[in-house]
Amino acid sequence: MKDDLLVQIRAIYRTLYAAKKHDYKRSLSFGDYFTDRWGRAESEGFGEGTSVYDNVLILGEVLVGKNVWVGPNCILDGSGGLEIGDFCSISAGVQIYSHHTVKQATSLGTLPIETAATKIGTGVYIGPNSVIQMGVTIGDRAVIGAMSLVNRDVAADTTVYGIPARAQIA
Repeated sequence: MKDDLLVQIRAIYRTLYAAKKHDYKRSLSFGDYFTDRWGRAESEGFGEGTSVYDNVLILGEVLVGKNVWVGPNCILDGSGGLEIGDFCSISAGVQIYSHHTVKQATSLGTLPIETAATKIGTGVYIGPNSVIQMGVTIGDRAVIGAMSLVNRDVAADTTVYGIPARAQIA
């Protein structure tokens, strides 16, 4: 029976894979063939029109507005509270944190895990593989360049990139 089920699952997977490849010219993680990105966002209580890939890790209290795209392989850490506004694009591999275990680890467990709320404004673009550290606020319409480490607040209408991320003067 187990082998029969496995054969059936593989057949369904092949069918779903072929359809997605044909229609959209893309190949996804296994779970994304069996889930709906918009349905997942809805079940998380995120805003209307928001989509979240199956392989996104969501921790704690995460509030997300409407029409937000969360790309594959992201981490949304709401352990200390995370708010994301409307019309944001969170690219593949982005990690947004609201906690860290540095002091807990280096104190050999005598100090607690630290948390601080993180807030992403409305209309924000976060480039691929960027990391937003706990306690950071990113203002409306900000742009975070690819592979940036954001360890301080970013003002509205500002473009930052780099490690650490810094504002760029035009």
